[in-house]
Amino acid sequence: MPTVRDLKTKAGDEPITMLTAYDAPTAAIIDEAGTDIILVGDSLGNTSLGYETTLPVTVDDMARHTAAVARATDDALVVADMPFLSIGVDEAASIENAGRMLKEADAQAVKLECGPHTVELTEKLVQVGIPVMAHLGLTPQHVNQYGGYPRQGTDQKAAERILELAKAHADAGAFSLVLEHVPANLAADVTQALEIPTIGIGAGPDCDGQVLVVDDVVGLSEWAPSFSKQFGNVRAEMESAVDDYVSAVESGEFPAEEHSHEEADLEDLY
Repeated sequence: MPTVRDLKTKAGDEPITMLTAYDAPTAAIIDEAGTDIILVGDSLGNTSLGYETTLPVTVDDMARHTAAVARATDDALVVADMPFLSIGVDEAASIENAGRMLKEADAQAVKLECGPHTVELTEKLVQVGIPVMAHLGLTPQHVNQYGGYPRQGTDQKAAERILELAKAHADAGAFSLVLEHVPANLAADVTQALEIPTIGIGAGPDCDGQVLVVDDVVGLSEWAPSFSKQFGNVRAEMESAVDDYVSAVESGEFPAEEHSHEEADLEDLY
């Protein structure tokens, strides 16, 4: 299993692979594929819990799903996302919430959607033994502030602010940085400026690694962002299988003789 120290050494070396997972069966598949990091994202609010945004996701939700993923993972580094308002409001509560992901759910690190308010928190978490993956650019927990999910860092001032915050979080001890939905040239500049690895999602090819939502990768989502890519069509396979099942039950084709058994020693009960 790679450690956060192992991943830090990959900066500028071999590409880092990261995917989200929200349950044990999916985590096992991702782990067996040799993926470096499994992120239990608060995107489970959209993918698994039926919410329109990530905002309703709770610490309990994250702990439960992270534990399920960790139980099925042997080799990948498991990182737990910290949900909306679980960090950054009160330092003691932030540390306790992040610590739960390691103590109760067996994650090896946490991910924070970052801003100026998380620099000191990152340093404190690292000091008490909680590795931190930082996240800048598009941070979906700010959906109400953004009015949607627009690309970030598109003007000089905003780009400089992202670079400044990236350096601050690296200096505070973050072991890696997710850059989401930012211009590729900005991501390249940030990657060059940092000694810790960057992991891009909609941030171009020059980051040290890439992450996507697994539902988008396997083709389970009804919609996927333009920066994602569908590598399979699981949704079509599931629809076909479920349609066939319903038809087989309605026609009496299932269960067939090979799907049932009779016990010869039983007497008629009626």
